[in-house]
Amino acid sequence: MARLNLLLLIAVLGSAMYLVHTQYLSRQLFTELHRVELETRRLELDQDRLQVEKRAQATPLRIEKLAKEQLKMRTATPAITQYVRQDGTVIPAVAAPAPSTTTPAPAQRPAATRGAH
Repeated sequence: MARLNLLLLIAVLGSAMYLVHTQYLSRQLFTELHRVELETRRLELDQDRLQVEKRAQATPLRIEKLAKEQLKMRTATPAITQYVRQDGTVIPAVAAPAPSTTTPAPAQRPAATRGAH
């Protein structure tokens, strides 16, 4: 009977040690899960912030400004556009008429003839 009691005592102590170890691992895993959830929330906030910044950086007005200032690009006009045929020859560009800076004065009759008619 003493051997049976000793065997049962060892089984109870082993079971208790296993239970303590299992609870310890469970707490470690819960702590790790909580840490990972916090990291996930932080990364989601960073992603949202970066998406907002990306949309702000990609506005057409900003892109046009950067293209003009940093890349020295300009708007295409018929005067600088070249058309190429399939055989590789260039079609001459049709130059747009230059805007005149002087406005023609309306034709006036001489002062002496105004009242004569």
